[in-house]
Amino acid sequence: MNLRTQYNIPANAVITIAGTVGVGKSTMTNALANALNFRTSFEKVDSNPYLDKFYADFERWSFHLQIYFLAERFKEQKRIFEYGGGFIQDRSIYEDTGIFAKMHYEKGTMSPVDYETYKSLFEAMVMTPYFPHPDLLIYLEGTIDDIIDRIKLRGRPMEQQTPITYWEEMHERYENWITAFNACPVLRLNINDYDLVENEGTIEPIIEKISHTLHQTQLLKK
Repeated sequence: MNLRTQYNIPANAVITIAGTVGVGKSTMTNALANALNFRTSFEKVDSNPYLDKFYADFERWSFHLQIYFLAERFKEQKRIFEYGGGFIQDRSIYEDTGIFAKMHYEKGTMSPVDYETYKSLFEAMVMTPYFPHPDLLIYLEGTIDDIIDRIKLRGRPMEQQTPITYWEEMHERYENWITAFNACPVLRLNINDYDLVENEGTIEPIIEKISHTLHQTQLLKK
C-alpha cells in the first residue's frame, strides 16, 4: 500500500505549495509528488527571459515579469484541469497577485495603469473553467534568518545581489498574506520541523497532516 492510499488522499487532489523565496517549495513539491505518485507543476525560473533583467531593474521589468508568470501559471492551471487533478504545484497563482504585483505597485515599481491591467487579466483567468482551486495550500514558514541562510546556500547570483531588505520585506508580506488567505484550506509547516534532503522519511508525518486537514475540510462541507 502506498502512502496516498494509506492516508486516503484523493487521487484527483490538487495541492499547492506556497512560501517566500528560498523556503524549500521545490523540494517539498518533488517529495510529495514522489510519495503520492502525483504529477508536478513547477514555475519556470531558469527559462524566464525577464528574471535577470528584473533583479537588475525592478521598475523597468516588474510588469513584464508578472505578466510572464501569470501566463505561464495559467497554462499550468489549464494542464491540471485537463488531467483532472493529481498534482503538487510549486507556488500558487495567488502569490503572484497577492504579494508580488501588489508589492511593486505599492512601492512604485509598477505603475497604477500596469497594476490595474495585471489585476484585470488575473480576474479574467480566475473566472474561466480551466482554473481549479487547490484542495489544499501548504504554507512553508520559517524565520527570516533561516530563509536568508537558505538563499545564500543555494547561491543563485541574481538573488545574492539582491539587498537583504528586499527579502525581509518579502517575508513580512508573506506572513500578512497567509494570515488573510481564504481561497482554500491552509496547512502551515515550519521548515525546521522536517528535513527532506537528509531524511526522506520525514515526508510521512507531513502526508498524515495533509490527510487530516483534507478530511476535516470535507467534514465541514457536509
